[in-house]
Amino acid sequence: MRKNSIGIFDSGYGGLTVFKSIIPELPAYDYIYFGDNARAPYGDHSYETVYRYTLDCVEWLFAQGCSLVILACNTASAKALRSIQQNILPKKYPGKRVLGVIRPTAEVINQYTTSNKVGVFGTRGTVKSASYQIEINKLYPEIEVVQQSCPMWVPLIENNEHLNAGADYFVKIYLERLLAKAENIDCILLACTHYPLIVPKLEAYLPEGIKLLSQGDIVAQSLKDYLSRHPEIETELRHGGGQTFVTTGDPEVFNTLGSLFFGSSIKSTAVSCPAL
Repeated sequence: MRKNSIGIFDSGYGGLTVFKSIIPELPAYDYIYFGDNARAPYGDHSYETVYRYTLDCVEWLFAQGCSLVILACNTASAKALRSIQQNILPKKYPGKRVLGVIRPTAEVINQYTTSNKVGVFGTRGTVKSASYQIEINKLYPEIEVVQQSCPMWVPLIENNEHLNAGADYFVKIYLERLLAKAENIDCILLACTHYPLIVPKLEAYLPEGIKLLSQGDIVAQSLKDYLSRHPEIETELRHGGGQTFVTTGDPEVFNTLGSLFFGSSIKSTAVSCPAL
């Protein structure tokens, strides 16, 4: 492991789409990507379980020397981030930082809608948390946020069935359910880092004039801005351009499926958190 790397955490593969976007913006840093595949998916777990799992993995990354960890997982950001930031970091890790994907997206969502009607596709856990509604309306109370959970999309994607004909039904039905909840939706946020892989199917059924918004580029720009504003964090980071991939699951499976998300071949190693 490379000391002073940026840690990127996800319950599985989805965070690789965020990592893929970060690299072109910040290529000089060293990174450790951690996929907790042995306990994925997180979407249907309770707050307490997601918090415990996420904290396990964040502390593992801290133990490798990471001073900054990105929760590239909407469920973990919704259910665990605030508690870690408020209750764990000040007491145990005052010099370290953990950032999520929800706040950066909420901060710029107004740039993508003119009707002030925004749709959100997410896991059951993210939708139930109402985190996007809360964060967006803190900043932009005039924006109406309409949500739809898509429980079949992650299994389709992780079984590499998302672009086959059988996926069309689940793409159409979730899109129809979302659009039936409000008129004049002109922007739909993909609030799960798996979902960029299903964009070709969504675009085939999306009505004209509705934009799809993925989070990777937004999070990458937000991280770049964060490091420019926090030199006390930035100067601690190692500039070697290294990329390390670890998983709590089977490395061979992770390498095969992970390459679909990352866009190029990867090589991972198996690790175990204390709780596993």
